[in-house]
Amino acid sequence: MPEIEIKTLSASPKICEMLSEILTEVVANGGSVSFMHPLEPEKAGAFWEDALAAAARDERIVLGAWDGEILAGTVTLLLNCPPNQPHRAEIAKLMTRLSHRGRGVAVALMRAAEDFAVQRERTLLVLDTAAEGGASGLYERLGFTLAGTIPDYALKPHGGLTGTQIYWKRIGADPAKADSNASGIPQLTR
Repeated sequence: MPEIEIKTLSASPKICEMLSEILTEVVANGGSVSFMHPLEPEKAGAFWEDALAAAARDERIVLGAWDGEILAGTVTLLLNCPPNQPHRAEIAKLMTRLSHRGRGVAVALMRAAEDFAVQRERTLLVLDTAAEGGASGLYERLGFTLAGTIPDYALKPHGGLTGTQIYWKRIGADPAKADSNASGIPQLTR
């Protein structure tokens, strides 16, 4: 297999079409990424148009994993956090085409997302995944810590409830340099 290349994605009809194909495929195969099956192409396209418009406003980074001319996967790094959370970012919509699973695409996307977060001076990543059929094993191998599970959090794409697992990971700063102030909230020193 040729090496997977990770690139930031920006709005174009072809990119929206490829992202919509991945989203539709993942949902059809039970991936819990906020949508129900069957996912209409118009809804998938509208989601990606909005997501890429948010990327153009620097509110998120949408990454694509390329296998030659094939968009093999995607992940989004959400940067638009509330004013009291400028130090964190959220991982969302990690998806890999079925044809490319087990080939390191998701790992490459996650590593690139973490690198972009560090470049943006983020020191904490958070994410969630379905308790049933989610990617918890992947996230734990990448150093994420399970904060907990919320039961019956969302519907699975084909119906029925599933819990959601919440994960976090400190990045970019040396945890050994973290102090605690009087409030008990860790303060990172630079």
